Amino acid sequence: MSDVRELLGRAAEDAGRPVISTEAVYAEAARVRWRRRAGISAAAVCTVAAGAFVVPGLSSGPATQDSSVAAPTELVGNSGRARDLGRLLPKGVGAVEQVSLAVLIKHATPEQAEEHPVGPLDGQYSVRRGGGVGYLTVDTRTAKKLDAKLGGAPRDTDLCKDRPGEPAPADCVREELPGGRVLTIWSDAMNYGGVTPEWGPELVGRLMLEDGSMLGIRDSTGFEADTAQGPLLKTPPLTRAQLRTLILSPELLRKK
Repeated sequence: MSDVRELLGRAAEDAGRPVISTEAVYAEAARVRWRRRAGISAAAVCTVAAGAFVVPGLSSGPATQDSSVAAPTELVGNSGRARDLGRLLPKGVGAVEQVSLAVLIKHATPEQAEEHPVGPLDGQYSVRRGGGVGYLTVDTRTAKKLDAKLGGAPRDTDLCKDRPGEPAPADCVREELPGGRVLTIWSDAMNYGGVTPEWGPELVGRLMLEDGSMLGIRDSTGFEADTAQGPLLKTPPLTRAQLRTLILSPELLRKK
């Protein structure tokens, strides 16, 4: 579900400064997927649902003030957000630190890594366990910014349904929850080949809220590149059940 991250990067509103987006971090995989598939009617929905998380850097799309971006280098490490997130995770998950994927992969500067988080724990976090390094990325989108990204497509498209030329994500489960919330969790093998960095398999969660906003979490085994912090984890940092528990935690929701 990574085929239009590039397009979403271009669609970002101009905030007057250059940035690196996570769309750019995943751009090579996006281009490979784009060449392989013709249909993109729901691809934008799935990309945003997966959390086309904006992080700082040098993409073609400028920053949006309403998007969460990665931590500046001086905040990377055992930050307050990392500690707060760690308290929500089950024992044995691993050591959690706040990181910047743009700094790690795109060599962004601290200025390019300025933060504009929407949710209280929005950000990117490394998870070290058993000699490997995976990542959790938390991103909140308001209804206004989500609509801008989707370009008029429905916010709550059922991602678990096949479409012509566009199969549903693997292991996709959609739940309708009390209060008008809709939770979707799926798997992405990220096996696009021939791209740098090479991302490992991941789980992705999308929680649509009754006010039209969205909370997305990526639960990644990590990436392989010269700048990698360590080998891939054998499995994502969180199991599917643990990811579900985390994304439903009220501590992740923005205050109204």
